[in-house]
Amino acid sequence: MIVVGVIVCWISAGVSSFIAGWLVRDKVDKYIYIDIEDQEEDTLRFIKDCEVALGKPIEILKSEYGNVQNAILAAGVISLRGGFAPCTNYLKKRVRKEWEDKHTGIDITYVWGMDVNEVNRAERLKLSMPQYKHIFPLIENHLTKESSHAILQDLNIKRPKMYDLGYPNNNCVGCVKGGMGYWNKIRKDFPDVFEARSKLERKLGYSILKECYLDELDENRGTNKEIFPECDIFCMLQQEK
Repeated sequence: MIVVGVIVCWISAGVSSFIAGWLVRDKVDKYIYIDIEDQEEDTLRFIKDCEVALGKPIEILKSEYGNVQNAILAAGVISLRGGFAPCTNYLKKRVRKEWEDKHTGIDITYVWGMDVNEVNRAERLKLSMPQYKHIFPLIENHLTKESSHAILQDLNIKRPKMYDLGYPNNNCVGCVKGGMGYWNKIRKDFPDVFEARSKLERKLGYSILKECYLDELDENRGTNKEIFPECDIFCMLQQEK
């Protein structure tokens, strides 16, 4: 029996995952991006620019739930034990699993965007997915997140708007993993999203923040440079344990 090998790079809409895929573009067979309606609208422009630079198509997949609110309403909660967000499960994990179920019997190698400061994270990922092979181009080339952004600039690709607005990651607008400073910034930059998430909290009786509901949040709490997890495939894997 001949087992076909394929190298796959999941583009998360963040700079690091794209640069990782770009560094090994001559080896990658397939690029995949999971689209979510809550991504800032400039994200699809970024994906198309990445596609041109790679010289290969980026397949776009999408969950039937479409957006964060639909996923949270389906789960009935905003966050799960351990701080994991059900929207990650409904909008990303299930989509990836469906793709993998359609490609059983194939020797798959995944390309990841962990940087040189995330070696431990990369090791945990390998332990979480022993059935696949893994490549970490940024780590292998001793590159940081900052280096990835510099390479993107050299490629004359404009990074997603969320970075320029001062957010640490290009996650969904109104990411439920954000802290007080993040949500106060969302209140200012995307007031409609802040209001929608506030109403969703009250409807479900669950708060995104540990300290209070969003509609109780003091506008002076937190900082605008809070770091919180990027919503990528590794986050999904932690929910599978």
